[in-house]
Amino acid sequence: MNRRGALTIAALAGTSILTGCWESADVTVHEQGKYKGRGDPLLDAKSTAEREAVLQKRFQLVQADR
Repeated sequence: MNRRGALTIAALAGTSILTGCWESADVTVHEQGKYKGRGDPLLDAKSTAEREAVLQKRFQLVQADR
């Protein structure tokens, strides 16, 4: 193997090794006190009684075995 071939192989190996160390520089900036996720459908309920009924149903589904 000649010197040029060895340098080519070393360069390719070095490039592939360094590629594994690459990290994305994306940054997510959050505003304090501002929730930007999906809304809770329970908060859109029309009345407090309806909301309480749905919450009670959820509670019974989870806590029934205890």
